[in-house]
Amino acid sequence: MAQVIAEVSRTFNEFLLLPNRTRTDCSAATVDLRTPLVRHIAGEASAIELQSPFTSAIMQAVSTPELAIALARNGGLSFVHHNQPIQDQAAAVRQVKNFKAGFVTSDTNVRPDDTLSLLVDVMRRTGHSTAAVTHDGTATGRLLGLVTSRDFHPQRHDLDGPVSGRMTAVADLPHAGPDITLSEANARLWDERLDCLPVLDGEGHLQHLVFRSDYADNKRFPNQVVDAAKRLRVGAGINTHDYQERVPALLEAGADALCFDSSDGYSDWQAQALSWVKKHYPEIPVGGGNVVDGEAFTFLAEAGADFVKVGVGGGSICITRDQKGIGRGQASAVLDVAAARDAFRERTGEYVPICSDGGLVHDYHVALALAMGADFVMMGRYFARFDQAAGAKLPTRDGFVKEYWGEGSNRARNWQRYGQGGQGLVFEEGVDGYVPYAGDLNEGLALTVAKLKTTMVSCGSNTLPEFQSTARLTLVSDQSFQESHANVTLRDTPATVS
Repeated sequence: MAQVIAEVSRTFNEFLLLPNRTRTDCSAATVDLRTPLVRHIAGEASAIELQSPFTSAIMQAVSTPELAIALARNGGLSFVHHNQPIQDQAAAVRQVKNFKAGFVTSDTNVRPDDTLSLLVDVMRRTGHSTAAVTHDGTATGRLLGLVTSRDFHPQRHDLDGPVSGRMTAVADLPHAGPDITLSEANARLWDERLDCLPVLDGEGHLQHLVFRSDYADNKRFPNQVVDAAKRLRVGAGINTHDYQERVPALLEAGADALCFDSSDGYSDWQAQALSWVKKHYPEIPVGGGNVVDGEAFTFLAEAGADFVKVGVGGGSICITRDQKGIGRGQASAVLDVAAARDAFRERTGEYVPICSDGGLVHDYHVALALAMGADFVMMGRYFARFDQAAGAKLPTRDGFVKEYWGEGSNRARNWQRYGQGGQGLVFEEGVDGYVPYAGDLNEGLALTVAKLKTTMVSCGSNTLPEFQSTARLTLVSDQSFQESHANVTLRDTPATVS
């Protein structure tokens, strides 16, 4: 007969944190949100650390290159979705890696005889206002000059004219040799009042561009997640169908981490795919999932997963539980998997981080997930609300909304993720809808981080490991839950302050 798990399947809404003593050395300013992304020896540092415990869902509606850039600048990481041709996903990864690097590989390049009209199209496609003019129109061609959006005006100049007529020739451009350091390049940008400094090899071929705007970004975003070359980090989703072709293309594009994306990761298919990646590309961290219990976590950890995603059916856009009756309350799932992770660490000496994916409706749910043992969270609805996400921004009577659709919806056409048989979705496991528009990611995430830090202070914790080891949780009744909310008639206009 079927095995019945005695424990009730619980959600984050059923828990509250109890405050602990707040020490004098514990404040929002001293809270450190660093957390490991990938497997490491217990007691040692992870090869990749997040500065803030946030990742974005592997979804068409969420993880665009623009969102990946914004999230990495704020200390988190995006996993560019795989429900697209391999070359398109690789190009998206490359776009993030090239966005900011100190030494930037130019992605806006033209030849001197190209028309200004073509230049306008190239700038519109890349979103950049400075183009390198090289002899062959490539990022490593012999540099002939630079042209910026300030050098011409579409209504004032003949767009059929050549780029060479509006560019600043290399002979008139300050430039540097290949041995210049980033510190030296930044000093020249300021001392010589430059916006851009080209770096050339001994034969005049373009190697990199260094921008003054990148220096300002470093000051504005001190917690950026970057690689050894100071390029923003970015992850990429993969599936268990075309991974042998997709993985090498993503690694060539510069992906820092991969993650198998499946509604149910407790399968031989995923274990085999994990083993193949670790055999052929042992240097690349790769995550697995999704799972809801300790047995499934151990299965994937032993198969080689460098982190494991937790959650089935808890996403706001997901209807897997309605359709198939499969899943588990997210709080119960995280608690169970966290215990298995700790047992795996004691048995093997290796720490495999876990990610809470789904069920995070309110900001305080993030704090609960971390307190229960998650090393970081993955969110879809949360990030879909921001400007940088893929969905269109639409006006309604009550304000703006953003489109948001699940990978299990017919709109996504991601039949490979769900394994229903055939070459399409037999039935939907996700819906297509809208979420309230929330503006810019930089501002929205800053608010959530502020809430998380002050929650940790109330729990007497300066770090996430301390938070996990000392947090106290209590179950709440329905009446307790109702008591948590405001119970007055709220103003609909600002109060007048005299």
